[in-house]
Amino acid sequence: MRIAVTIFLTDETITPTRLARELEQRGFAGLYLPEHTHIPVERTTPYPAGGELPREYGRTLDPFVALGQAAAVTERLGLATGITLAAQHDPIDLAKQIATLDHLSGGRFTLGVGFGWNVEEAADHGVEWRTRRELVRDRMALMRALWAEEPTAYEGEFGSVRASHAHPKPVQKPRGPVTGPRTLVGGAAGPKLFAHICEYADGWLPIGGRGLSTSLPLLRTAWSDAGRAPESLQIVPYAVHPTPGKLAHFADLGIEEVVVQLPPEGEAGVLRALDEYAVYL
Repeated sequence: MRIAVTIFLTDETITPTRLARELEQRGFAGLYLPEHTHIPVERTTPYPAGGELPREYGRTLDPFVALGQAAAVTERLGLATGITLAAQHDPIDLAKQIATLDHLSGGRFTLGVGFGWNVEEAADHGVEWRTRRELVRDRMALMRALWAEEPTAYEGEFGSVRASHAHPKPVQKPRGPVTGPRTLVGGAAGPKLFAHICEYADGWLPIGGRGLSTSLPLLRTAWSDAGRAPESLQIVPYAVHPTPGKLAHFADLGIEEVVVQLPPEGEAGVLRALDEYAVYL
């Protein structure tokens, strides 16, 4: 099983370059970085995990800039977002960022995409909360048009683009309905989420990995009904606090990659956590 990590990198934590070098040297599979552009002080949206929102949420580094640094000092380490808040981006700009990072890293980028939880953050980007899932779907389709081999126009409900020359292209070739880098969708299990995964992604990025014994058969059925090859579905549990039993359970489910959670600390604390996780490599 491949073991990747995720961490809230901030202006107070270990740096992207130091962490990336350590991960590659130690044999970790990848680095997944979350995204928050800002956290409005006047926030009524509750923190999904309960309690006070941790300090690091309002201090996160831009994931694409940080992953670009990580790419420059590594050769094999996977680079990923966990997740990109696609509704909060101009899709033409985002398509260029993604393709450039994937190109410069030699195809090592994974796009984790999600719908967000912070209503106030999204509202500052002009996002209508009730339609954010369809907005993400529309933006993914627009980006696929820009990533197509030949100039391709797109006219959607929320945006459009003329047939355009748009390079570089993502390294991975189109597969089924998916164009672009390896794409995983985050979110809670349910028919709406599974429809998105089957339409434009390579798989699911379930936070924590709870309840997979129940939800995976439903996703696999939806995947098959959508005409996707069963063996191509990828499930990557995300932000996992690992135990031997938990990883064994994931392996029994056919899962080949797990993303474990690192603390948002300085170099000493993060390296200590990597030492503890070495037993799982």
